[in-house]
Amino acid sequence: MAEVAVTRPRLGFKVGRASGNAGVYVAFVILLIGLGFAAPRFFTFGNMTDVLRQAVPIAVIAFGATFVIGMRGIDLSVGSTLALTGLVTANVLVLGYPVPVACLAGLALGAFIGLVNGFLITKVGITDFIATMAIMVVSRGVVMVYTQGIPITGASDPAFRAIGQSYLAGIPVPVILTAIVFAAAYYLLYYTRFGRFVLSIGSNPDAARLVGIPTDKIKIAVYVLAGALSAFAGIMLTSRLESAMPEAGQGYELDVIAAVVIGGTGLSGGRATLFGTVVGAVLMAVVRNALNLLNVNTFWHQIVIGTIILVAVAADRFNRSRKV
Repeated sequence: MAEVAVTRPRLGFKVGRASGNAGVYVAFVILLIGLGFAAPRFFTFGNMTDVLRQAVPIAVIAFGATFVIGMRGIDLSVGSTLALTGLVTANVLVLGYPVPVACLAGLALGAFIGLVNGFLITKVGITDFIATMAIMVVSRGVVMVYTQGIPITGASDPAFRAIGQSYLAGIPVPVILTAIVFAAAYYLLYYTRFGRFVLSIGSNPDAARLVGIPTDKIKIAVYVLAGALSAFAGIMLTSRLESAMPEAGQGYELDVIAAVVIGGTGLSGGRATLFGTVVGAVLMAVVRNALNLLNVNTFWHQIVIGTIILVAVAADRFNRSRKV
């Protein structure tokens, strides 16, 4: 196998990449100012805390999706994975097992779902869209069959509740955990050979294979990572609600894709910005929160989110065409 020369990206490269999303940040600030006038309650402390809590599961899942999309892939199973792993975690707790065992069970299931996704895509040859959509439907079906649409309650162990409800130095613990996940994902993407292999595959999978990058192994690992992070988000959400909701995570697929693309990670692969993903996740939480504050009918929410995705993708295509 040929040796693969991989160079560490310079800080200036990453800063430049983030600054390329200046339009997103400007639009975000304008949106916040507009909401301050349209919904005075928006900037209250309680509502800001709610926005952060809403952003946490989207952000954690979106960190994994940044790797997937940066690799020129897609994962539609993230919301259903969140629901199923949250269900398993809650059930293990209800059976009387310790919190670490319950959390490990949820994380292991999430990683396994990612492994199945990766296997179907790389070894069976099913396209990522179809494979992950099938897993999405199957996982959601399992949740509905098992729960019969009824929430699983009893996940009220104090140590488990602390994951999603407690504060540390006035900061919600889920926000702190999300920051830790961000730091780990940032290091993995920008400072390891694995991260650079991911972006190399996204840039040109055939060329990556020719120079000796184990593309199938990397792809499987990325989907395992995405599944595990979806499970982690499910654990935090289950902890906050003290129950596993059968409808948990519905629609998260769109929110996650929107967060990643808005942040500047192109659907065509080869580039990814985790800083942008954070902004995108918070933006999606702000949009949903604002729609609720303005009493917009929930049927319009998906229309708004879909429009945001279209605009973000169109802007990405336009920017790429200008650079050619």
